[in-house]
Amino acid sequence: MGRHGWVSRAGWWRLGALFFGVGAAALALLLTVIGAMPGGRDEVRGTTTAGDKVHGTPSTPRNPGPDVGWGFTHTQYSADEGDAGATRRVEDLLSGQGIPQIQHLMGWGAGNPEPVKGHYDFSDMDRRIDFIRKTGGTPVVTLCCSPDWMKGGKPGVDNTDWSKQALETAPDPAHYKDFAALAATVARRYPDVRHFIVWNEFKGFWNDAKQRWDYEGYTELYNLVYKALKKVDKDIMVGGPYLVMDSVDPRQTENASTTVKGPWGSMDQRVLDAFTYWNQHKAGADFVVVDGSSYTVDDALLPDEFTATDKLTAVGQWVRQQTGDLPLWWAEFYVEPGDQNDDRKGWTEPHRVAVQASGLIAMVKGGASSGFYWNPEEQTGPSCAGCLWTPTQSSDGGTKLPMYDLISRFHQAFPPGTRYETVQVAADDVPNVRVLADDRTVLVVNTLDRPISAQVDGQRFDMGAYEVKWLDRK
Repeated sequence: MGRHGWVSRAGWWRLGALFFGVGAAALALLLTVIGAMPGGRDEVRGTTTAGDKVHGTPSTPRNPGPDVGWGFTHTQYSADEGDAGATRRVEDLLSGQGIPQIQHLMGWGAGNPEPVKGHYDFSDMDRRIDFIRKTGGTPVVTLCCSPDWMKGGKPGVDNTDWSKQALETAPDPAHYKDFAALAATVARRYPDVRHFIVWNEFKGFWNDAKQRWDYEGYTELYNLVYKALKKVDKDIMVGGPYLVMDSVDPRQTENASTTVKGPWGSMDQRVLDAFTYWNQHKAGADFVVVDGSSYTVDDALLPDEFTATDKLTAVGQWVRQQTGDLPLWWAEFYVEPGDQNDDRKGWTEPHRVAVQASGLIAMVKGGASSGFYWNPEEQTGPSCAGCLWTPTQSSDGGTKLPMYDLISRFHQAFPPGTRYETVQVAADDVPNVRVLADDRTVLVVNTLDRPISAQVDGQRFDMGAYEVKWLDRK
């Protein structure tokens, strides 16, 4: 028990001899004080000081380079827990696919990894990493968010503030090095994790006084983490800045970019400025990470939900121009506006899948080689809008859903290094379909809520409303 920061059993006997004769009340008070002291047993119970001890049996990295392909992010609920039969069904779905999977350091299914400085609890991370290993996926860790004591909160295993405001608070600058040290601890604990994303969406890095992003602060944190990870292993792949690529209505002029724009809107110039600063002052990067939506900050899909995905192409092209063609990842991408609870349940599943497929095509055309679907998994229930599989808490859960078919097929059909080709589309069909092809496969999306007959790559075929069709090339 001494490794947890409290007095060992032998030490208690010595204390008993030393204070023999002291009133029981005084002794009880002493024990209470010791337990409540910073690093005392109440604050650190269940933790370990050996956080960097290698966990489990690391797998052989599948993708040692900067590209990992197309996958998903584990959120608050996932298939690492639940009914044994349901979780096994998801494991069987994923096994052998090599689908990359993101897990965050803290939040989104992971507890506080370092509730007291130097005392670690990776139990949730261990379970998620074990799940990724078991399913043969490529593990990616997003290094967000930070323990409370790094951002002005109270240390201790019971003192984590899980409110959205607290979780999305950035570390204090005085603790940037502590966060970098935590990142290095994670890298040593999971040596098969070869890809790390630094932070998430600039959370906590907004400068109210200047009404812009605190890109100086983020870049300082990024550089410290980058160097700490490279010190652990120079072959670890590190990327950022994971900025939300916000856009505004085309008629808006305030903060609107005059260069990166289209029918879908104009990029927020403050975002481009933040990206430019990071890009010019970064210590290094093996890949570049962005996220964002096809709709504007006011949830407008312009001029419609399918054409709006052209924004993802324009953003990708701009980013690649700035970074000298660093591999481009989309850590998150959204094509359906959320409601007041940020739920996306307003479309039918065929509609949702069709627009998501158009978003994937748009990202590829913008130069992206990797992207991650944010899996909106529910804890329970018979339905799950936009989820990859049904919730695993019930015995009949873990059944694949249409979005899983899209993401997994896209990953298999268009892996990193794919050489894309242009295929012929009949003139009358050009406005109605979205197409992506290589030398083996053609992906076709019907953008209309009605059946059509389309001619693509010399093949004539019927398509149902919002159908996503895969063609084998002859």
